[in-house]
Amino acid sequence: MPSYTQEVQACRDAYNAGKMLIVEERRKHLMSLWRLMEEQSEEILAALKKDLSKPKFEGVLMEIAFVKNELVCQLDHLDEWTAPQKVGKNLMTMMDGVFIKPEPLGVVLIMSAWNYPIQLTLGPLCGALAAGNTVIIKPSELSANIATLLEKIIPKYFPSNIVTVINGAIPETNALLKERFDYILYTGGSAVAKIIYESAAKHLTPVTLELGGKSPVYLDPSSNLEIAARRIVWGRFSNSGQTCIAPDYVMCPKGIESEFVRRCKDALLEFFGENAQESESYGRIVNNRHFNRIKAMLNGANIAVGGKTDEKDKFIEPTILVDVKPTDSCMQDEIFGPILPVMCVSDVDEAIAFINSREKPLALYVFSKNGKTVDKIMSRTTSGGITVNDTVMHASVETLPFGGVGNSGIGAYHGKFSFDTFSHKRSCLVKKQAMEGMNQIRYPPYTDKKLNLVTMITGKKPGSRNNWKMWVSVLVLGVLLGLFLKTPSVMQKLKAVLTAVAGL
Repeated sequence: MPSYTQEVQACRDAYNAGKMLIVEERRKHLMSLWRLMEEQSEEILAALKKDLSKPKFEGVLMEIAFVKNELVCQLDHLDEWTAPQKVGKNLMTMMDGVFIKPEPLGVVLIMSAWNYPIQLTLGPLCGALAAGNTVIIKPSELSANIATLLEKIIPKYFPSNIVTVINGAIPETNALLKERFDYILYTGGSAVAKIIYESAAKHLTPVTLELGGKSPVYLDPSSNLEIAARRIVWGRFSNSGQTCIAPDYVMCPKGIESEFVRRCKDALLEFFGENAQESESYGRIVNNRHFNRIKAMLNGANIAVGGKTDEKDKFIEPTILVDVKPTDSCMQDEIFGPILPVMCVSDVDEAIAFINSREKPLALYVFSKNGKTVDKIMSRTTSGGITVNDTVMHASVETLPFGGVGNSGIGAYHGKFSFDTFSHKRSCLVKKQAMEGMNQIRYPPYTDKKLNLVTMITGKKPGSRNNWKMWVSVLVLGVLLGLFLKTPSVMQKLKAVLTAVAGL
């Protein structure tokens, strides 16, 4: 088994040297990543084409532009996010400095997935560098051309002790997991996630696990079915259905099923033409193992649209299934391919009951013009994210956290949430070596008199957040301390305390 102790230690030494604590050092590395994205974009697109036959449009928008937008977000807010954050004080710390100081965690391991290998590798790298960490990247071996490319180009832009790439399969992954990291972010399936979580627990290493699951769609009869079909088809069949937040199945009343399927067929014809295999806008399955896994779901299914396959080309036609039952093979695990089952339900309550009977999904989609229906689903279900009257688009909003809940993941990132994920929020209180008389009330010997006074001053009651009460409490604090402790300096400092409160 290989060993990566040397690589991890080099990153740890670089972190301990303290240069990544300097904001401008972080900015320099973020700009290096920007240059990589600018200068290597054609190489990236070519590798994506080899791995997934990914259309240029999807490669630019969903991979390269996504990372560049994440970079700009981190750069634009770097000074703001790295600055100490002042927080509220209590009466006993009114004269002290109280703030939260974001600090880097140390050495971060990013283990990415193959379906969006640039977005899911370099996207979290933005936040990790902005937060001041050194990083080891383990790309998925299934997107082999991207993995090889990253191993080739990363050293051109980063010192190996700041960002390093380690390629390989199961043996290399197992060897990496024997090392101690300060944070691990993994994107992939729940089976491997459990192994990573168990390995991380040995070192009490915190993790973000970006997983998946069967993300449902509820299609309400009030919807414009043409619009709903176009948006669902786009979300399902982009990247040949290999998207963790793609709509996995549709639930709708029987009365609108036929028209919805017809509208989906129209959208597929518009998007990919008569023969999707010849379309430049349609990709391929990543490998033969996944091809056969997906193809097996078609056995015995009622295929309403599509269904053609070509193993040599790793092509599966965009396919829609009807008369789907909860026990069908396509309804057991995440499909992660270009198949869209449509299952009929009687109403929204049955749809909610079905959603809640299963693992919490990474995403949930509702198509409805009825606000009460939308509110009912939002309030009675749980998912990592929810989008109403569209699919997938919530993941593009950098001000929203992206992550799962329960079996669909732990933690979240994107934008500020990436910076926070890779940061430790250090609680800080800075007190001066003065005004010691005010501290006598908390020192031994303890007495009932002291206890009653402290309880009166520091105790809180519901609904007591009124400023005038704070003023009275501060005044009482000063007077009582002066009388109780007979400390003239306390009374002399009372004016300073009141002045401090007035400045809050």
